Amino acid sequence: MEQAPRKKTSAIVITAALVVVIYGMQIMSVLLVPFLIAAFLALITVRPMLWLQAHRVPSFLAALLIVTMLMLMLAIVGTILGTSIAEFTAKVPSYQQRLDVIIAGVFDFIVKNFKLDESVESLGDMIDPGFAMGLVAGLLNSLREVLTNTFLIIFTMIFILLEAGTAKTKFRAAFGSSADNIENVREFMRNLGRYLGIKTLVSMATGVLAGLLTWSIGLDFPLLWAMLAFLLNYVPTIGSIIAAVPAILLALIQIGYGAAGATALGFISINIVFGNFLEPRLMGYGVGISPLVVFVGLVAWGWIFGPVGMLLSVPLTMTLKMALEKDERTRWVAILLGSERDAEYALRVREIAEARAAQATSTSS
Repeated sequence: MEQAPRKKTSAIVITAALVVVIYGMQIMSVLLVPFLIAAFLALITVRPMLWLQAHRVPSFLAALLIVTMLMLMLAIVGTILGTSIAEFTAKVPSYQQRLDVIIAGVFDFIVKNFKLDESVESLGDMIDPGFAMGLVAGLLNSLREVLTNTFLIIFTMIFILLEAGTAKTKFRAAFGSSADNIENVREFMRNLGRYLGIKTLVSMATGVLAGLLTWSIGLDFPLLWAMLAFLLNYVPTIGSIIAAVPAILLALIQIGYGAAGATALGFISINIVFGNFLEPRLMGYGVGISPLVVFVGLVAWGWIFGPVGMLLSVPLTMTLKMALEKDERTRWVAILLGSERDAEYALRVREIAEARAAQATSTSS
């Protein structure tokens, strides 16, 4: 009889603790976001560093070499994109005005040629097609503000990479000498690093192709659309749509309907190839997230950390899912967070295990 009140009290305590933690993260977002970016960059680059250490390169020199190369890349890309972001932000109001004129013309054409009620034309006043342009401008400006903390990100990343060499000893001291405990932690970090590495490579390829597409069509700021496609590819499905809509609208404003259709077709082709075929094959089972969870995570992490939190939402949710998978008591939560494909795989694994257990029982009897 006492178990029910205890469970109820435990649920209340856990809920209250979550509220306090979430509120604390929101207050400390200015400090936490650079550290999160540094942690994800370190996870992506830890394998090259371990490879350098295996070839007798000292830890500090290996970390310094990787961070220097990363800084050079960020400096080149930041210099080029900084100008593009400023120019694009300045032109957003004029783009929105042209878009309003085009949308008004489309509704006027529909009303006159299809003899619809004039109230349909008033729907054009309710639609804000320039919202996507404003959203992109806000997102890019927020990213630029975060990157002003470059030195904090870089130094944090150096220290994280230097800790990688002593991680095994610290894990053993923290979690005990049990091989299972150490292997669970190592497998979690390995899976998370693999996920981020593959996702980054696929996102880079997506960004390059998006940049080439917009450049070949003749759109302004092709590097900007390449960077946007790269960043938003971390957000499945929703991110691809958000990345494509501003480029399609710009093609409509700048060139015309044909260019807008070609841009849309190009983005759809890129996302089908990478999102539906290549990435799932590289990732395998256990790394998918339910579309509902993606959307809720996008809103939740965006509310906590701002626009940059939207970019980090899927990696953060993926980290949570992988951590929950490592404990039998919380694995069911990870399955609910996962995709249908992962749930079917988990169900098959359970059915095989139950069949083997039943076979073993019948054999022993």
